[in-house]
Amino acid sequence: MAAADTPTLISRRAALSRMVRAVTSPYYRYRHAKVLHSLRVGLAMLVSILATTGIDIPHGIWSSVTLLVVIGGLQHHGNIRKKAAERAAGTLLGASIGLLLIVQQHFIGSLPLTYVLEAIIASICAWFAIGSSGYIGLLTAITMCIVAGHGDNLIDVGLWRTLNVLIGIVIALAFSFAFPLHATYSWRYGLAANLRECAGIYARLLDGETITEEEQIKRFLRINKRLVQLRSLMPSVAKEIDVPQSRLEEIQRLHRSVLSSLELLATGPLMNADAAARTAYAAHCGAEVRAVRAILLSTARGLRFGRPSRFGIPAAAPLGKGHGDVATALPPDWQGPYWLGQRLAEQVDRLRALLLETEPNWNIERHERATRGR
Repeated sequence: MAAADTPTLISRRAALSRMVRAVTSPYYRYRHAKVLHSLRVGLAMLVSILATTGIDIPHGIWSSVTLLVVIGGLQHHGNIRKKAAERAAGTLLGASIGLLLIVQQHFIGSLPLTYVLEAIIASICAWFAIGSSGYIGLLTAITMCIVAGHGDNLIDVGLWRTLNVLIGIVIALAFSFAFPLHATYSWRYGLAANLRECAGIYARLLDGETITEEEQIKRFLRINKRLVQLRSLMPSVAKEIDVPQSRLEEIQRLHRSVLSSLELLATGPLMNADAAARTAYAAHCGAEVRAVRAILLSTARGLRFGRPSRFGIPAAAPLGKGHGDVATALPPDWQGPYWLGQRLAEQVDRLRALLLETEPNWNIERHERATRGR
């Protein structure tokens, strides 16, 4: 091999290595979740076409339809374990009912009776579709219609459609577990982003930087939007990491409390004070503000990188003896923000402690490293 070709080969290997790291990186999958989910469904669709139409299985389109129904809305790994089983059960139940309808139509020969039976079954499925296992009821009715039609399908047509439904389920489940998108990562990265923004807002309260009302509203709206998204992820996260949802609710509540305290501080007298007043306030409380900011940032880094040692920043001093003396030394207008800051310090430290307590569950990277080590 010529020496001139060596740099080219090395650069290609480096590019390939970067590509592999990007695809296997949880953060990459989090940032490009929609793209990866779209590619996964597209590849699954191609496989379903090749597995049915490509080898001329009759009515192969229903394999692709089933695939889209089963996997199209499954994104996070926490949804897959439960909902894939529910969807498979509903599909199999619907196929069985559809075949029974075809059989009764063949022997009795009354289309009105078949229409009434289908309507009754659809009503029963609709009753269960509004419950906790709604997918089973919904997919039972859908698959019944796919297999039986309006009662005029032949038994061989029903059997072929049932086979295609089963093929679609198998392909969907196989692709559901390929490069799974863990809701836990989305929850962690979203929480980390919010904690970083909260640290920035809190620090700017004492830095003397001017923040327009419009900018302030935008920042809090962005944080609140993530907060709502985190709540929607919690059921999937609880299933993935085997943590009671009540613990995640407690984390969510503390996060919301931190944000509420910051909003009160950002709209209070501290935000409208001049530079001299802020300097005087910082002389009394600056160390605690910096400690709270350090906790927020270290917690955000721990969530982002899965390294609990990054949580080891000393906590701000808790409420207790001596704080009353500091408060009384401040002007009356500053005593409210001071005690609110103490409350914020408590909330931040409790949030950090709760995240450390649940770290063995949400730190998926550590489990993966331990598994590879064995």
